Amino acid sequence: MSKTVFLESHNIKNRAGGLGTFNYELIKAIAKEDLSGLEIILNSADTKILADEFGTIFKYHNYKGLHRYPLFRIRKKYDVWHSLNQNIKVEPAAKPAKYVLTVHDVNFVEEDSADLNSKKNKQFIDKLKRADVITYISEFAKSQTHQYFDVPKVKEVVIYNGNPITEFLETSQFTSSVPVNIPFFYSIGDFIERKNFIAIIKMFKNIKDFNLIISGNHDKSYGAEVKKYIRENNLENRVFLTGKVSDVAKQYYMKNCVAFLFPSIREGFGLPPIEAMKFEKPVFLSTKTSLPEIGGDAAFYWQDFDTDYMSEFMFDRLSEFESNPEFYKKKILAQANSFEWSKAAKSFLEIYKS
Repeated sequence: MSKTVFLESHNIKNRAGGLGTFNYELIKAIAKEDLSGLEIILNSADTKILADEFGTIFKYHNYKGLHRYPLFRIRKKYDVWHSLNQNIKVEPAAKPAKYVLTVHDVNFVEEDSADLNSKKNKQFIDKLKRADVITYISEFAKSQTHQYFDVPKVKEVVIYNGNPITEFLETSQFTSSVPVNIPFFYSIGDFIERKNFIAIIKMFKNIKDFNLIISGNHDKSYGAEVKKYIRENNLENRVFLTGKVSDVAKQYYMKNCVAFLFPSIREGFGLPPIEAMKFEKPVFLSTKTSLPEIGGDAAFYWQDFDTDYMSEFMFDRLSEFESNPEFYKKKILAQANSFEWSKAAKSFLEIYKS
């Protein structure tokens, strides 16, 4: 009889964000592995899209918003319930035989409240108490969790994300919605304060002959702040916001940019830098949280966000890159390729089977 494994994967709908990417890429990799002895159920609001792609490899459960509330929790009992991120509000009504929790970060402690009695912290503590196995997407995510919470003495495993760029798409027919006629730097991410896009936009007040293009949903409050800064500093002709972009558009900008800039101050992992590295691009990161762990010695790191320092450091490192491009490209690509979804899938399947 097959072991039933329920993947709480409803975040898969948001492929533009890190959690949606994690859900989709992990499930896609799991689908390619030997699943004998396992019956894996995907939870999604649109099961038809998943069924069209994966067919009978998986079973499907239709996610409803009401499932977040205790009275309407899923009552069927599974052998393994995997909560694919630490913020999921959907929980089983009946305790599964084993509960697996994947922690991406606990930034909410630093950004929302350090009070362990706050609603979000209490929800996370309940997940920790429920867990039989806890996985983390980086060593930083693990240490950050231990810094703020009393983690139960259960099995803990660090399983790195894979690189979302698993194939190169045809971009020659892509038409950009923003100017690409002069050299440009690129960044991408949700417009939330921790992404720190303002730091690189300020830097472009002092940079001529180059544009900056940033992709991601900018409809939130931080997006409004960013747009206001661009407008008030007359940067509309050098800093361009594309909004959300398709995979083809993202690959076009990464393939054609001078360098990829990611000044984030809080990341549990940080997928965009290793995506850009797949295109052998120089990547500039902050030294904050998990980014040095992910970028390794193949990335360049800003030590602070002083605009004069940032621009001087960036162009100095770009000169280094151009002085020996084959050396740097080889190192950058090796770092990008060190993160594989197949490795992650195998690690999770080992946990389910054990």
